[in-house]
Amino acid sequence: MKKDIIIPIVENVYIAAVQEWNDDFMAKTWYAYLVNDSDFNLETVIVVSNAQGMLNGEERKTSMLRHAFTEVPAVSAVKIEMIEDSVLVLDNSFMVTFFIGNTLYDKNYVFTAGTIDDNKTEEVPVLWKEGVMVG
Repeated sequence: MKKDIIIPIVENVYIAAVQEWNDDFMAKTWYAYLVNDSDFNLETVIVVSNAQGMLNGEERKTSMLRHAFTEVPAVSAVKIEMIEDSVLVLDNSFMVTFFIGNTLYDKNYVFTAGTIDDNKTEEVPVLWKEGVMVG
């Protein structure tokens, strides 16, 4: 029975952390983006995010945030949320679930503690901005 279950592999879909100017805080702030660098539209997209890890010798965990997008067109990106500086020292997890046609895909993207950093940026496809990607 298990051999009959097909688990599709997510390809060309990434989570990127990009630093942008924030007028409210008058400073650069990290934002998480869902990047669809595939030839297919992602439909009924759900993103669940949280952060967890050790901070000052104590286990810390943030609340879960949920985001929904009706569609993320092929070769496009959508802004998910702001990433508060205080959680950059924790593991930041983004569970992404979506459909391509009638097939359900899901993947958990994790920025391990300390990986969202100015010194670790590269050019993010589709956005053409400097950022940190997981895929």
